[in-house]
Amino acid sequence: HCKFALIVRREKQGLRTYVHMSTGNYNEITARVYTDFGIMTCRDDMAFEATGLFNYLTGYSHQTNWRKIIIAPISLRQKTLALIQREMENRKAGKRAGITAKLNAVVDAQVIRSLYRASQAGVPIDLVVRGICCLRPGVPGLSENIRVTSIVGRFLEHTRVFVFENAGDTEVYFSSADWMPRNLNRRVEAMWMVEQEAIKERVLTQILPTILSDTAKSYILQSDGSYVRPAVPAGAERISSQEAFIRFAEIAYRERRDDDD
Repeated sequence: HCKFALIVRREKQGLRTYVHMSTGNYNEITARVYTDFGIMTCRDDMAFEATGLFNYLTGYSHQTNWRKIIIAPISLRQKTLALIQREMENRKAGKRAGITAKLNAVVDAQVIRSLYRASQAGVPIDLVVRGICCLRPGVPGLSENIRVTSIVGRFLEHTRVFVFENAGDTEVYFSSADWMPRNLNRRVEAMWMVEQEAIKERVLTQILPTILSDTAKSYILQSDGSYVRPAVPAGAERISSQEAFIRFAEIAYRERRDDDD
């Protein structure tokens, strides 16, 4: 279920390896209607890890130690729980703490219990969950610091991104996995940290704030399991994150076209 492409290319300087890492499927049909994140790199460390992943998939390797890519079912569950636990400990120590996650489903009981404990410790948690969510937000004494939103619009929201405040040294991860037992226990999945500052900055200052500001296609999960539309001030226009991203893409296209001219 991991979404990796590995290309080894002969160039003038010798062989060079390119890696594409995605949150979504390599499918020409669903690509027209799904929203996903993808990163392409030729960094040697990521190329080495990606090669190891393909060797693992084909049975040529039984590698268990990974430095850049977090793999399920090997270590993704443990890493996810450790990241949530770190935010809880930071909050208790008076440091900056917070979790923002966008994914398709939240079903895994162990992860949900860990999020409840983090909420009880005072960690603010924002979840954007398109599909099924077994977590109950806003329950006094249990999950009052958790907010869950679902966005259902023109495109199928499929991106998986996780942000951990980490005492001010914010970490951003992309992944192919949802928080479900099948993803964490039974599938080969991948999660990796976004280390390129420009991409990380765009996620933190443009992409996630736009998603979290959606009032046109979003629904807020209540503690009783019902969903309600977000309230907006009288006369205010509702904001659609998907329409905003279309405008961003159109502006970027026009700027590139003008530069080429």
